[in-house]
Order: sequence, then structure tokens, then C-alpha cells
Amino acid sequence: MSKQIISTKEAPAAIGTYSQATRVGNTIWVSGQIPMDPATKELVKGDMEAQVRRVFDNLKAIVAAAGASMDDVVKVSVFLIDLSHFALVNSVMAEYFREPYPARAAVGVASLPRGAQVEAECIVAL
Repeated sequence: MSKQIISTKEAPAAIGTYSQATRVGNTIWVSGQIPMDPATKELVKGDMEAQVRRVFDNLKAIVAAAGASMDDVVKVSVFLIDLSHFALVNSVMAEYFREPYPARAAVGVASLPRGAQVEAECIVAL
């Protein structure tokens, strides 16, 4: 099977040796997104809620560029510097996803790129 690279200016450009997303067959793997504003290429200012929303806005933009919707997301992995923000992530995710919800993992980590407090990646099935 061939590999198709997904890219959009509506989400931050890759800052390393990876693509925003890769599609193989009917599956799309979306790279981890931090709360980076695609226009300024800076982490968003504001509280944790603004950061979590930016992460999911970035994921949504990439998913849309792949010709899919958030309803097609089957797995989300969330990485948090502080797991006390887990309830906030749940609250924000409820605005981006509807039942049946995707599978999810939430992992506490020591650090993330560019000093971000949250990162998320997802898998999409078409």
C-alpha cells in the first residue's frame, strides 16, 4: 500500500522529521499536536483550557484536510504535564466528539516539545 502525506496550513507545520498526518489505506495517523497557533507559530497564551482547545483545533484541521471528520476518530492519546487537568480535557473533548466516543489514553509525562503543557494525537478510520 502507498503512503499519502496529509498537510494543511490550518494547523502548525511539522517542527521535526515527521508529517502532520499519514494515510495508508483507510487509516490516518495524526501526529501529536501541541497548543501552537498555526498563524503565529507560537504556543497560545492563556489558561489551560485555551491550550487544550488549540490542541483539538489543530487535530480537527488535520483530520478535515484528510477528508474526514472528528466522528471518524477511533483513538486519541493525550499527554499531560499535570494530570490534574484530566477533567478539563474531558470537558473540552466533549465539545469535539460525540458518542460513541473514540478510545483514549491519557498519560502523564515529564515534558513536551517547546515547553507545552498538553499534546494529543489521534487515529482516524475511514
